[in-house]
Amino acid sequence: MSAPNKSYDPVEVEALKPERIDAARDDALAAFAAAESLDALREAKIAHTGDRSPLALANREIGALPPHAKADAGRRVGQARGAVGKALAARQAELEAERDERVLVEEAVDVTLPYGRRPAGARHPLTTLSERVEDIFVAMGYEVAEGPEAEADWFNFDALNIGPDHPTRTTHDTFFIADGGDPGREGRTPGDEAGLVLRTHTSPVQIRTMLTRRPPLYVICPGRVYRTDELDATHTPVFNQVELLAVDEGLTMADLKGTLDHMVQELFGSGLTTRLRPNYFPFTEPSAEMDMVCFRCRGASVGDPDHPCRTCSSEGWIELGGCGVVNPRVLVACGIDPDRYSGFAFGFGLERLLMFRHNIVDMRDMIEGDVRFTRPFGMEI
Repeated sequence: MSAPNKSYDPVEVEALKPERIDAARDDALAAFAAAESLDALREAKIAHTGDRSPLALANREIGALPPHAKADAGRRVGQARGAVGKALAARQAELEAERDERVLVEEAVDVTLPYGRRPAGARHPLTTLSERVEDIFVAMGYEVAEGPEAEADWFNFDALNIGPDHPTRTTHDTFFIADGGDPGREGRTPGDEAGLVLRTHTSPVQIRTMLTRRPPLYVICPGRVYRTDELDATHTPVFNQVELLAVDEGLTMADLKGTLDHMVQELFGSGLTTRLRPNYFPFTEPSAEMDMVCFRCRGASVGDPDHPCRTCSSEGWIELGGCGVVNPRVLVACGIDPDRYSGFAFGFGLERLLMFRHNIVDMRDMIEGDVRFTRPFGMEI
């Protein structure tokens, strides 16, 4: 076995000659300095610091040297590689800074310029509110029913127990399309449809439902209605109404109260309750006005002048609509046995609901078609 070659001279290894190491270092520094872009610098980095670069090949030759020669060769190669790495990092920092400055100039966005001419769309809030109410009752098992807006006066008045001398049967309240003769004559039936009106409520849809179907009935009737009101901040001759009707065996005011409580909590939040105040409507008996606890102050503003509530005027309650147990005369007019079946009904205007729900002070904003009104409500589906 031969002894180690301790007389081996590292200068005889071509890659480890001092002039070769210095030349490789200088070539790398010159290549980095000449790189005008990060891509060019990346190519120079691979050529001068990669696995096949002169300094990397020289570093591999150190392992073949005898122990006493490795230290000097390693020092010279390490110094050269350190200088190359330091120059590479400095040049990369310079090019990245130049790139960032160039991007700020070339890709600058002028935020004062007008945005796209095609603005984002928006659905009318009355539409989305109506659909939300429908979804609440459909989830409870109700069906959505619709009917004509030009309605026979029998469906709009007679079948709902509205007598011939009722104020709503005059031109002061109703739009008449065709004269149906004397509304007070005896024996008027659904066939007497010569009198046509623009429906004043969606209750005729309930009548048509009871005439064409047998109980149990659970329907919700949304739609547009008409009354001869002057257009102002709180009235409009055309508005939207939602009514519900339930006819089944054993229904009472307690069922109505529970239904209304559920609707209010789904629309305005949990913990809200309702109250019923006695009232009179021809088509329900007993009848009531339904109020809900103010969803903003929840009654806390009552008697507190330091914290008034604009929504309920510090009364603690908000009037929502009329309701009651379906009058037996209405059931009889639709061919339903009032001794077996009972029902309840409820109705409210969507415009009024939207006004106090979103603090809208002028109802005319809802119908003028100004996109600045609808756009904040967005595209709720």
